[in-house]
Amino acid sequence: MKPMKLHATVDAVTQRIRERSAASRAAYLQRLDATAHRPPGAERMGCANVAHAFAAMPDGDKAAALPARNTRIPVVAQRAPNLAIVTAYNDMLSAHAPFQHYPDIVKTEARRLGATAQVAGGVPAMCDGVTQGAPGMELSLYSRDVIAMATAVALSHDMFDGALMLGVCDKIVPGLLIGALHFGHLPMVFVPAGPMTSGLSNSAKSKVREQAAQGLVGRDELLQAESQAYHGQGTCTFYGTANSNQMLLEAMGLHVPGTAFVNPGETLRAELTREAVRTVLGRPTALDGAPAAPAAACLPIGRLVDERCIVNAMVALLATGGSTNHLIHWVAVARAAGIAIDWDDFAALSDVVPLLTRVYPNGSADVNAFQAAGGPGFVIRELRDAGLMHADVATVRPEGLQAFTHVPQAAGEGLAWRDPGASGDEAVVRGTAAPFGATGGLKLLQGNLGRSVIKVSAVPDDRHVVEAPARIFGSQEALHQAFAAGELDRDVVCVVRWQGPQANGMPELHKLTPPLAVLQGKGHRVALVTDGRMSGASGKVPAAIHVSPEAAAGGPLARLRDGDLVRLDADAGTLLALVDSAEWDARVVAQMPAALIQANGLGMGRELFAGMRRNVTTAEEGACSWL
Repeated sequence: MKPMKLHATVDAVTQRIRERSAASRAAYLQRLDATAHRPPGAERMGCANVAHAFAAMPDGDKAAALPARNTRIPVVAQRAPNLAIVTAYNDMLSAHAPFQHYPDIVKTEARRLGATAQVAGGVPAMCDGVTQGAPGMELSLYSRDVIAMATAVALSHDMFDGALMLGVCDKIVPGLLIGALHFGHLPMVFVPAGPMTSGLSNSAKSKVREQAAQGLVGRDELLQAESQAYHGQGTCTFYGTANSNQMLLEAMGLHVPGTAFVNPGETLRAELTREAVRTVLGRPTALDGAPAAPAAACLPIGRLVDERCIVNAMVALLATGGSTNHLIHWVAVARAAGIAIDWDDFAALSDVVPLLTRVYPNGSADVNAFQAAGGPGFVIRELRDAGLMHADVATVRPEGLQAFTHVPQAAGEGLAWRDPGASGDEAVVRGTAAPFGATGGLKLLQGNLGRSVIKVSAVPDDRHVVEAPARIFGSQEALHQAFAAGELDRDVVCVVRWQGPQANGMPELHKLTPPLAVLQGKGHRVALVTDGRMSGASGKVPAAIHVSPEAAAGGPLARLRDGDLVRLDADAGTLLALVDSAEWDARVVAQMPAALIQANGLGMGRELFAGMRRNVTTAEEGACSWL
């Protein structure tokens, strides 16, 4: 099907981003070009530098990397292309454990193609699932920028002709991408590991969590359920930040097409990793399965990630009801490429982008069911054909976005791609002609409490508007204590402040979902308002999150008092304290308690991140510590 003309709103949003970013993007491309036009590293650097760079290589690779002896030909003239591998491998994270053997696969395939590859460096990768509700979670958001810096350290050896980025989960992919874009002169391909196979369903797991919150089941039953849900290698199977990352990279054309949700144990997985090597070297398998003609290496990543590419990612996020974390992370990613986006851009796109998937938490299916029903290839094809995506973008593949509307499959010892066809399950994924909703899964809220976002795709329609007295908390632990004491058994808007980037690193507050869900299940009108995060797992309770400016910066949440009537209206897009304006303006802004300041800065390494807390930008500006 020939794609329709680009939707007017998508075109208008892209144009205003382009205009807003003109100076910063031009400066970025100028730096990229200046770096790209230097002599290659092996020619530019001294002999000692080159010797250090290749000293650990096997002799065969070293012979390919260095020139033949006793010649006057410059080193670069005969050396093989050298690829950097930047890996997030560790064997504590289920999603990253499969990466243990990927470097060997990459090196073998590179060698077969007359190239070399080196593990240039590793990046830290923490699991938000492990640190939920614990002090370590206060390092989670900042770890994104640490990962970006670690990526820069790895690539700063400056001896590479391209790179493969191995990472999957929440902060890891945005961090790798931010770091990669600071080396935008290099062609790069991102390499995922896929989701774990389906275990205990997400809905069953959530039910046990709610029972545990009410004291109906004990720790043994809860641990058994959690272990059945999170049981093997691969990403968690709900559609949170980790799997949203993978959808966005497909939409941006930075993966081997269709590689996002292939399970780690499938034989196809290793071949997709080999295909990543072929792709970055410009020798990919063609869509029809026939060998592609040799070509130059794929375009530098800094050229691929332009305004259209960023908008395609935003559209894919909205169409799939993806993680709210990306209203922070992709702002930072865009900034790394000299592009300025904001929440108004997301809101404008959300008004015209239909919701095409029902994947937990905005449905009962998991990502394996999504993949089986058509996966990213189906969604991208539908959005492109409806004129909701830029079809003319460059990608890591010579076929452009067209390649990402296909699904990979084994073909002998190699790969082939096919059109995904019709939806394999219309309860999970639908086309644009009959979507689950006419608009995207995210909404911008504005009012005298600041600017905020809400994920409405999982919230029942009759809960889009909540008006109730506020109960103010300074921590999620305090909310749990009030719930356990029966103090919240009523209509209530729970306000958890001092949770923003400056205050304590903006932790995710997932552990608030079970008690709030219990209250809502009793028929109470309940909502959460916070300057913290809830990610892609906020679920069925309306949650106004990322409230900006945050309370610690003197934002409006610091004016609220217990008993103030608060109205959250996801339909009208408003977040209001229903307080007389004169009284509101006259109120003294509360200060973050000294005990909280001390608690947030000490222990579990939090002292090391004091500079980030001081310098971090607002959530809407990407919570960047490097600007």
